[in-house]
Amino acid sequence: MTPEQLRTALKELNGERDATFAFTGLADHAAQLTVHGAMLIPVEPDHLVKVTDGHSVYIVEAERVAWIRISLGRKANP
Repeated sequence: MTPEQLRTALKELNGERDATFAFTGLADHAAQLTVHGAMLIPVEPDHLVKVTDGHSVYIVEAERVAWIRISLGRKANP
């Protein structure tokens, strides 16, 4: 996956969805990352793909992404 393809896949992350990333080439304990309330950070001069949960920034190496699970969103309490 290229960084541009990854950005396209993540464009709906607006803080209301969780995203789980699975990576290739890492030890089992480091092969998955879940970002709760994920938001895609707009392109910056460094052109890295960055996602935030509002507390931390995660840099995602597009070439190592095996798959991504994006939740459908949080349900409002009635």
